[in-house]
Amino acid sequence: MNSYENIGIFIRDVDLTIINAVTDQLKPFNLAPEQNLIMLLLWEQEGYTPNEIAEQLKKDRASITRMIYRLETKGYIRRESDKKDRRSFKVYLTEEGKDLGKEVIPFTQSIGELLTTGIKEEELNTLTRTLMKIKQNALDIGAENYGG
Repeated sequence: MNSYENIGIFIRDVDLTIINAVTDQLKPFNLAPEQNLIMLLLWEQEGYTPNEIAEQLKKDRASITRMIYRLETKGYIRRESDKKDRRSFKVYLTEEGKDLGKEVIPFTQSIGELLTTGIKEEELNTLTRTLMKIKQNALDIGAENYGG
């Protein structure tokens, strides 16, 4: 059996290929792909807590906290105490982070366009629907095995 006969391996291979391409393209901006995901959230709306970011990106809070720290040391974001819960904080963009968005947002849009070059809208819609079905099937399998 080759790896493309196993849909999970094939999807993972496509994902890694995309991540490697994006990683190379983001180097000039001093961003890793997962850090870029946090920045994309913040460019849309600031003031997320680490828990909210983790939930949005489906990552564990410890990983998100490390990425927030790295983005903070790069000068792209800042933390502010949550006025409602002093034990927590919210994440905001610095001026440098806002300026970075002016370069990176159009850049990430162009990556999306390049990744879908030669693919018709109908094909993309079919791909999206198919991947959503595969995701739901995986969730159903997990629920069956773990009593969810």
